[in-house]
Amino acid sequence: MLGAWLLLWGGLALGGRGETAFLRRAEDSAGRCTYSFTVASPVEAACPDAGGGPELRAELAALAARLSRLESRERGSGPRGGEAGGAPEPQPAARLEAAYSELLRAKSRLEEEKGRLEREKEELGRRLETSTQEITRLRATRCPPGREGPGRDTLRGPGKAPRWDPQPLTYQELQSERTEVPVSRLLEETALGRPGSKDSGCGELVWVGEPVVFGRAESIAGKYGVWMKDPEPVPPFTRETTWRVDAVGTEVRQLFQYEAAEQLARGYPAKVHILPQPLESTGAVIYRGGLFFQPRRSRTVARYDLRGEAVTVEREIPGAGYHGQYPYSWGGYTDIDLAVDETGLWVIYSTEKARGAIVLSKLDPETLEIRRTWETNIRKRGVANSFVICGTLYTVSSYSAHNATVNFAYNTATSTSRALSIPFENRFRYLSMVDYNPAERQLFAWDSFNMVTYPVRLSQA
Repeated sequence: MLGAWLLLWGGLALGGRGETAFLRRAEDSAGRCTYSFTVASPVEAACPDAGGGPELRAELAALAARLSRLESRERGSGPRGGEAGGAPEPQPAARLEAAYSELLRAKSRLEEEKGRLEREKEELGRRLETSTQEITRLRATRCPPGREGPGRDTLRGPGKAPRWDPQPLTYQELQSERTEVPVSRLLEETALGRPGSKDSGCGELVWVGEPVVFGRAESIAGKYGVWMKDPEPVPPFTRETTWRVDAVGTEVRQLFQYEAAEQLARGYPAKVHILPQPLESTGAVIYRGGLFFQPRRSRTVARYDLRGEAVTVEREIPGAGYHGQYPYSWGGYTDIDLAVDETGLWVIYSTEKARGAIVLSKLDPETLEIRRTWETNIRKRGVANSFVICGTLYTVSSYSAHNATVNFAYNTATSTSRALSIPFENRFRYLSMVDYNPAERQLFAWDSFNMVTYPVRLSQA
């Protein structure tokens, strides 16, 4: 760099006279850097005076002064803007300092964010601990099986019936309660189940949690559909076996079988069942080894045996509207909707006689015969969907509003209805199916391509 500057200055000084200049840079015996500048004389072949002429000495002195100024500039911050003819460019060191300062500021922001997240984590931990303690307290007050509760001795008396075991309802359990009932009522309750019994785990719905997404349909056929698990499966199927139907189309026949919900999330079915006849809409359920569904353009209900892969029974629902006569508010030919709860199989529909109000019937899962029917005062077109828990019908207010509610309940034990306002979140704004699974105690739903579940909480009966 310095040599280039020196050659430039030398050229300016001597170039006008056509003389050739030579620069040599080397270390002397003391290790210092020295510069040697050689110029040939244009007229003299030999040096008459070893000290050189006064003109040459003056030029060499001027060159030495210029060289000194160049070295000082080299050691400084470079040429000034006026000498360079413009604004100085930022030096690499300045750019590095600016980048380092920005990194320090980013580090400071990240540390602040980390501190905020740690504080939130601690707060959530405290809330979780409080909730766990509350759950433990509530469980302790329920007098779980295997422990003596304060009221059990007064019910049994000393030396009477053995300790209650929470098994399916039997005559022995009714005898343990020491409750006198007519034979007709005993037979009816044995067939239909007893949702109000203390050990059934039943109660009234008081809370619905936020939806949890398990999978998503990728094709347009999955805009709406139905997915489910069998609460009372038969071998080789289990409670983990998951079933799915994409319900968009006029010939919906494919029933996808998954070994578990995790396989459903990955989108790889273990088997695809082809139904012998297309089903209508999203009202199907899986129960006791069968798919119960409404065949297309009919008021009948059919049972498809999952092991035998054939329809084993069909039965018409007298007077039931179908194919758009009495659907839910979102449409979709949801005139006939099947449901399962702790007590068995139900069908939800309406008739001309009921003038569009919801009619609820209990079905025999083997023969599909109607055991009993209730006519409600809830208009079917006025609600988005419905489900049954512990013998009580619940309806959802809207299929598209983000903050919907569970807005009505109809209790079959008392044949009365009441208004509710339990928050229900439609996260994806197109709820086409809701069903209750009594084995998992949660709702299964299909919300605009998404298969979700909702945790629920029931009051103590």
